[in-house]
Amino acid sequence: MTGGIGSGKSEALRAFEALGAAVLSADEVVHRLYLDPDVVAAVVERFGAEVAPGGVVDRGRLGPAAFADADGLRALEALLHPRVERARQEWAREVLRRDPPPPLLVCEVPLLFEVGLQSHFDAALVVTASEAVRRLRVEGRGQSFNERRDRQIPEADKVRMASSAFTNDGSVEELEAWVADRFAEYRR
Repeated sequence: MTGGIGSGKSEALRAFEALGAAVLSADEVVHRLYLDPDVVAAVVERFGAEVAPGGVVDRGRLGPAAFADADGLRALEALLHPRVERARQEWAREVLRRDPPPPLLVCEVPLLFEVGLQSHFDAALVVTASEAVRRLRVEGRGQSFNERRDRQIPEADKVRMASSAFTNDGSVEELEAWVADRFAEYRR
């Protein structure tokens, strides 16, 4: 599952989990990676100690530093993406060993199309929303909407490439209903 920043991917992931799907958020994997001493050391070496006060990566400081550095995002992605992919593969192996295995595995991958990972999955679901709604959500979290949006493929392109897409401008219940329909569809 993917979608632009502020589209509601995390809420959709929670809805899949509530239905019994095993779920993995690439963002949560990155949060855990920022606790890894090797990752912290590489981040500090590239962006300076101010992005990791007390040896703890501060995403609020790292984001602006990475965006300000001409090759900063590329360096950060080179550091993190292979580790996230390894974590996803390990997670899938572990989840599929469960008895019984879960009816569905859903991974939230914000940059799915941007990094060309769609072929790693059986389907690509897109949760999108109007730019005004996404901007309001992102800026409400204290983040810069334009910087992050500009790093992503346009929403219309994601929708075009998706197996299924949902415009999340309405209620949580509407999003949950779409998730329930997708859960039933892919579970078959």
